[in-house]
Amino acid sequence: MKVGLLTGGGDCPGLNAVIRAVVQRVTNDGHTCVGILEGWRGLIRGFTRDLELNETDGIIAKGGTILGSSRTNPFKNQASDIPALLENFKSLGLDALVAIGGDDTLGVANRLFIEHGLPMVGVPKTIDNDLMVTDFTFGFDTAINIVTEAVDRIRTTTESHRRVMVIETMGRHAGWIACFSGIAVAADYILVPEIPININHVVQVLQRRRAEGKNYGIVVVSEGAEFPERGLTTLDAETDAFGHVRLGGVGNAVAKLVEDQTGYETRCVVLGHLQRGGPPSAYDRVLATRLGLAAGNLVVQQRFGTMVALSGTRIIETTLGKGVAATKTLDLTYYEEASTFFK
Repeated sequence: MKVGLLTGGGDCPGLNAVIRAVVQRVTNDGHTCVGILEGWRGLIRGFTRDLELNETDGIIAKGGTILGSSRTNPFKNQASDIPALLENFKSLGLDALVAIGGDDTLGVANRLFIEHGLPMVGVPKTIDNDLMVTDFTFGFDTAINIVTEAVDRIRTTTESHRRVMVIETMGRHAGWIACFSGIAVAADYILVPEIPININHVVQVLQRRRAEGKNYGIVVVSEGAEFPERGLTTLDAETDAFGHVRLGGVGNAVAKLVEDQTGYETRCVVLGHLQRGGPPSAYDRVLATRLGLAAGNLVVQQRFGTMVALSGTRIIETTLGKGVAATKTLDLTYYEEASTFFK
């Protein structure tokens, strides 16, 4: 068998660990692997590179993806892109393709399997931890550790200047990163997409803390958090090939309102793509490796139209369709526990 691998959507710590594991498992069974560069765009244009054990053995600690990525959706211009993709799949002599990505990437893989019969296996990926099919995704642990370290550093200057600092994290539809990192840094308030922003309550909590003797404040806000009267805050009106607008600015909006209503000097730090960068945590390396090995097993067994996922501590097999069924919003049990500190 000749097995293709691609990584699509936003890059994520742990992708290279998945690639390494798939290559090892497939090669152990006597098959070969080829990397498709830049996600679905690479399969449309025929961008590839060989993947052998000696090239992938040492990549487990590297962030990002050695294959590159894109947010290309071949079904957006399907009259031209789908025929090119199918022709390249055939000309490359692929017997299977492992698609590593979030709901957009896996959605394309699912459609190619259903509508065109391409042999697909999926591996879920997102730092946002918002895929319903899997309990946790690799990259999430790394992201919350990056936020935690950043806030620990910001805290010293915030306290020195008696400021309030608003930290904007990633999290388009779900508040997993903001909630977990907010708990980890003992934030004075956490704002997530699942709960409309109550700026009056944020102000009350910060004022009460100041009256009690705490001379600084930390607010963690997810980029997808919404004001009831305003909706999402976006950086522009343009969308990518999957219809996503570029979010951002809610942190600055919260900071301005806090400063206007309290008189406390308030600043905003947008961590942005820092959360995606750097080497994966040990947990993410292990999880990504286990998912990659399981995906390799599905390929070898020719169990196509499937994907791997984490259920509890076990790696399980499920269908690609379930991978794009719904967005997994924050389990509000975590938020209720966190809100004990800002009732």
